[in-house]
Amino acid sequence: MTSLYTRMRTHGTLTETPEEIPDAVFALPSTLNWMRAEAILVSDCALDFSTAQAFYGRVQRKELSERQLNSVFEQLLFSLHQIAALRGMAAVPNKADVARVGIVTWYYGVYGAASAMIAAADGSFPETHASTARQWDRQIVEAKLAMAPFSDRLGSLVKSDVEGDLTGPRSRGSHSLTSVPRTPEQAWGCHAEYLSGTASWEQWNLEQQVRNSREFKELGVDNFRTKAARALRDDAFGRKSICFLHEASRYRGKANYRDAIYLAYGKAVSKLADGFIDDLTTVLTGFSAMAAGYCSVRMGRERWKTFMEDLEEGRAISFSPLAVWS
Repeated sequence: MTSLYTRMRTHGTLTETPEEIPDAVFALPSTLNWMRAEAILVSDCALDFSTAQAFYGRVQRKELSERQLNSVFEQLLFSLHQIAALRGMAAVPNKADVARVGIVTWYYGVYGAASAMIAAADGSFPETHASTARQWDRQIVEAKLAMAPFSDRLGSLVKSDVEGDLTGPRSRGSHSLTSVPRTPEQAWGCHAEYLSGTASWEQWNLEQQVRNSREFKELGVDNFRTKAARALRDDAFGRKSICFLHEASRYRGKANYRDAIYLAYGKAVSKLADGFIDDLTTVLTGFSAMAAGYCSVRMGRERWKTFMEDLEEGRAISFSPLAVWS
């Protein structure tokens, strides 16, 4: 009997060619190992609410309107709810059952926390995932307000710029995403590789957009070998930066849109994914603690105290905010 994986890799589907079907040798390990690496780094960097408050000690308090303040509170509560959901998923015996939905839950927890930081920074609320990532990169990461391991970024996608920006992350360690990281040095290696892979993925996406542009079609070429074609491509590359939120969005996109066998097919998946939900929880908890630390300093001690007391008293979820944000 031919396996479903073999069938798909041989014939493809209505939406993907055989070449576009993910290679199980790389797709599954890279998914699990990147999150394992980030969990190791969150722990190694001792990222929690108290270290975040210390990190943001010099951030200036801002008078937010009631609507702006409510948006900060709302988005932090969204993030807390996703942590509670992941903690519930951790009790499921077979982690393959919840791996895909776990990634989506994790992403929206990160997204909510990042949105809270943006609202606290300038009182705005971006309407799309792409604009949220751009604004978080500009207002938080580029402004040196993101904590490790969430602080690395690529300033542009021009190939020479990417290689230069990757020098720092790569100097901390080297390790393949196909192998489980065990140490912080290995985790930094996986961290750098995923950042590099996200850059390559975004470069491919932008190249397709450029190919479909009127300017490119007017050149009468079908590749980027000419100086004029490269100029169009590099102009697009130069306007695009990459930060952790772009990586998170790519990670969520794989879970949302990749073929059905991803995470759900293969005898080894359940064993390989055994600690996966715990890693998702660790990383989201760290990111949420960072966001809450920033927001608490931005709004001031009294408003934060009132929010925490009300949330502790009125919460419907079983998970206490004091476990993350105190």
